[in-house]
Amino acid sequence: MSVKHPIVAIAGASGAGTTAVQQAFREIFFRQGINAAFVEGDSFFKYELPEMCKLMDKYARTDKPVSCYGPELNDFSALENLFREYSTQGTGRIRHLVTEEKASLFDTPVGHFTPWENIADNADLLFYEGMHGGVVANTWARRKSDQQVAHDRRKNSGNEGVNVAQYVDLLIGVVPAINLEWIQKIHNEKHCRKKSIEDATHTILERLQDYIHYIVPQFSLTDINFQRMPVVDTSNPFIARDIPTESESVIVVRFREPAKYNFTHYLDRINGSFMSRANTLVIPGGAFKHALDVICAPILEACCKSKLR
Repeated sequence: MSVKHPIVAIAGASGAGTTAVQQAFREIFFRQGINAAFVEGDSFFKYELPEMCKLMDKYARTDKPVSCYGPELNDFSALENLFREYSTQGTGRIRHLVTEEKASLFDTPVGHFTPWENIADNADLLFYEGMHGGVVANTWARRKSDQQVAHDRRKNSGNEGVNVAQYVDLLIGVVPAINLEWIQKIHNEKHCRKKSIEDATHTILERLQDYIHYIVPQFSLTDINFQRMPVVDTSNPFIARDIPTESESVIVVRFREPAKYNFTHYLDRINGSFMSRANTLVIPGGAFKHALDVICAPILEACCKSKLR
């Protein structure tokens, strides 16, 4: 990892479970005395929520919908610039998109951005959690007509050729099996947003192209990938009544450079774990948080010790 200004990024689709991973890392940071600067992926939306909703509604159920995964609604260039500046200088500016859960923390209306603020000078590392921690956005014009490309090239030219992943020192992917991800999405839309299954299905379909082009490729770049796999039938996610529980799942953990990791230690520490391939560890679903600690805490500790030298 970078000695002076390391960046850790958690990448995953909306509803994949990245927020739970962020909480696990907060506990590791607290225990190890690491002062992390936290960056939220939704703070790099191009628009505040009211305008975003209008744009999504405008193009909904057309042959060219826009989604929260793609460059039309995200400022990939600004995210890349932040990572570049922090990795080289330890500086940068961050903000927050205020949600209902965060409303009590900020003097800003829900759905709007807080003012930009400088990252604290004493930050030990930058920690990103969101959808695009390892995005490489060089295919943004993939599905546009020639006329639209000419228009959008002027509007979104800053997103062409973006490579956020190159600045990340530890990139972690959080990705459920696709049917499980759809079950979680439908459940969230139905019970939290009071939408019908039909509306939730349309949302999935409208995001699918951007999901394929901007979310999935990140999982080939991740240093460590955590994929939750259900061990119950999820063959038709559109009729599933419940989200499979942790005890009804296993976690497949893939390591991009396995020679760097101590698998004997992991197998000793994580009960019920086994190796399915030379670079792949399988753990019980309920051991996810413990596995994050066992695998990632030593990496972070070594990183911060190097910074102090």
